[in-house]
Amino acid sequence: MDERMIGKKPVGVHKIQVISRNQTSITGVSDVLSFDAGEILLETEQGILMIRGKELHVNRLTLEKGEVDVDGRIDSLTYSDTSGYGKSAETFMSRLFK
Repeated sequence: MDERMIGKKPVGVHKIQVISRNQTSITGVSDVLSFDAGEILLETEQGILMIRGKELHVNRLTLEKGEVDVDGRIDSLTYSDTSGYGKSAETFMSRLFK
């Protein structure tokens, strides 16, 4: 079975593959929250994923399959918890950019 339980919420498979720090393939993506050349925010099965770097570009996006490919220099990958995300997106965004 590809799903496991964390707490009482089922969580699907989420995978990140980084190649030479300039290409990444990500599965388990449910939404792209924002993106620009310096930062991409993705909602994944494991939480909000922030990708920071330079000249970032969303090369392929297939939300039906939950897949995203990103090109550009990747400097960091950071997760944030999604608890309360749907209720207070503005609060989450303000916390993220402090």
